[in-house]
Amino acid sequence: MKVALLYPRWTGEYGLFGHFAKRNSTWPPLNLALLGAVLEQHGHEAIIIDGEADGLSNAQVIQRVNAIKPDILGLTCYSPFFHLNEKLAQEIKDSGNTIPIMVGGPHITIMKEEAFLPQFDYAFVGEAESSLPNFLKEFEKGGDLSQVKGIIFRRDGQKVATGDPDPIQMGSPTKGSTMDSQHPLDQFPFPARHLLDMKKYRLGTLHGRKQFTSIQTMRGCPWKCIFCASEALQTTRVILRSPESVVEEMKQVVRDHPYITHFYIVDDVMTLWKKHIIKICDLINESDLKITFEGSTRANLVDEELIAYLAKTGLIRLSFGLETTDPDMRTTMQKKVPIEAYATANKLCNKYGIEAMNSMMIGLPGETRETIKSTLKWLRDAREVKQANFAIAIPYPGTEFHDMAVSGTHGVELMSTNFSEYLRYGSAVTKVGELTSQDLIDLQNEGFVSIYSAPWRWIPTWRKHGVVGALLMGLRVIRLWRKRILKRSKPFRTHPGMP
Repeated sequence: MKVALLYPRWTGEYGLFGHFAKRNSTWPPLNLALLGAVLEQHGHEAIIIDGEADGLSNAQVIQRVNAIKPDILGLTCYSPFFHLNEKLAQEIKDSGNTIPIMVGGPHITIMKEEAFLPQFDYAFVGEAESSLPNFLKEFEKGGDLSQVKGIIFRRDGQKVATGDPDPIQMGSPTKGSTMDSQHPLDQFPFPARHLLDMKKYRLGTLHGRKQFTSIQTMRGCPWKCIFCASEALQTTRVILRSPESVVEEMKQVVRDHPYITHFYIVDDVMTLWKKHIIKICDLINESDLKITFEGSTRANLVDEELIAYLAKTGLIRLSFGLETTDPDMRTTMQKKVPIEAYATANKLCNKYGIEAMNSMMIGLPGETRETIKSTLKWLRDAREVKQANFAIAIPYPGTEFHDMAVSGTHGVELMSTNFSEYLRYGSAVTKVGELTSQDLIDLQNEGFVSIYSAPWRWIPTWRKHGVVGALLMGLRVIRLWRKRILKRSKPFRTHPGMP
């Protein structure tokens, strides 16, 4: 069968933030590339249309669909961009196209039948590497779809769900695989990057904008922070690839796309198992691969020996989830990393020339103006911290934070159920204590200005973001300045009835 996997354009949802995001990074849809490889492995023809990388409107995506005439279409989506996939699917239907449409991804996995809208003909729950080829086998021959685990379909107008797919187990190794019982992910082929125009994917770093690809060495995270849907997505189970498989994929990328020299490791916790990442580095060095890489981890899962070896191998950036410095809030969010670990980790990164990024959130349970000021003061005083991202906490479906917001506990109140508003920048959908949604947006702008007004952060910001970053920061400063001027210019009221 000919299967077209579609990835609609999304950065337009963020306005100026979206322009900034696209300029700083355009990511390859690794999940679709992996599914494309699985489809090819099972004898199907796979096509990926990346509307984001190619700058395509929905109408242009549909034109391409009509030109290639696939047998079935596939979409994948996260909650804040679910409406984009919903809209694209509806426009495909409205155009008179009768091609069946499949949909999957985290939002479908969490919401299940509730998100199985009329625009979609089939839905996939959880990991689809096994359920998708099983589905196509039955679909192609008109077989019994109820025998395929992990899907939702309609029978006589009624929704039929076949439950969760089986967890990834051992299968038959692919040709050349070094798969063993400890590495179940080795059974899958490398992502089909030949289905993408890899020259279009770039990422901003302190070493300039690099052409790059993402890569995965493991799946899952054993911790259960309240803002993560780990339970609903069943991602607390950690499963690995062998280091040999990871480095073989890197070699293939460099061989097939010699202009790509940078890899973004998308693991939730890249240094979760020290021996695993060290073995990968050993193989990179033995192979004499001239690459750089980056990833995310917890600040208490690095030490000087590890940081030094990672830097020697090619690590140029490492991200940490700081979130907040308030101890009570950290207890509520189940963030089990000592605050002092962040200063130490950032200092080590600076020592070995690694760009350290620290992710912050405002609007978590227990947030007040005082807790935000305290976190910002810690950041201003922590000269080791060169960069910090300042996002608004969003109660995504499937998270404990979402349950709190819906029930109104811990001082959190959900103000919108429109997922298109569930954006982390310039939008807030909760009220936390006395802080309104608009307060959180204003405090986000103030936070960015506060963090990056420190002179020791100017050079790293300029090197990474260039003129666009400077303009965006300038816009934030102007907005903050105007807002403060307007507040000062409001007439003083001596009593409620005074005009």
